[in-house]
Amino acid sequence: MPSVSESAPLGIWPLFALAAVVACAVAVSVYLARKHMKADAGLPDAVFWDGFTGLAVVAPAVILPSLASPWAGLLLGLVAAATAVAAYRWTPRLLSRQESLRTSRETVAANEAAEVRHRSALVRWQRYELDPAYCIDFPAMSDPRQPETAALIRAMKAADLLGGRTQTGYGPAVARLEQALADAERAAGVGLNTGLPAPRQVHG
Repeated sequence: MPSVSESAPLGIWPLFALAAVVACAVAVSVYLARKHMKADAGLPDAVFWDGFTGLAVVAPAVILPSLASPWAGLLLGLVAAATAVAAYRWTPRLLSRQESLRTSRETVAANEAAEVRHRSALVRWQRYELDPAYCIDFPAMSDPRQPETAALIRAMKAADLLGGRTQTGYGPAVARLEQALADAERAAGVGLNTGLPAPRQVHG
């Protein structure tokens, strides 16, 4: 029985090069097809073209060498089949990993913006604690017996606990803090004939 190197006129290294091309083409085609299948709309046209493009690369790379050496064609066919099976099994994990990384980046970016708003809300709150004039004019802002002030204190604690670059609930907690602060200021009469700016209306 002739060896692969003897039966393949291209030689062993060109055969390895063809095997690499076949493996890469199959892996990329399976990855793109499964990625498009996972999309909301399914993208059937994209899945078809993913398969067609991969086949256009793989078929000649397998068929043409097999005309000169059946053993070479068999080897390349086995490489294509093994790569397809492996890619089909591992692609969901890769896509899940990519989705997790994307979500993590979005969360970090959103939390960085929320952190700026958090600091701004705390600065607004601190004026009622640290400025004597504000303490005298708006004592309700420091009185936890007031329902709005008690809700504000709870919202501040919740936002502080969730502070962090990767906490998914941090942004909503800061939004609730901003709303609670605006409600407390409104209940305390801030902005009503006092010369101070009215509480900003917070929209979810």
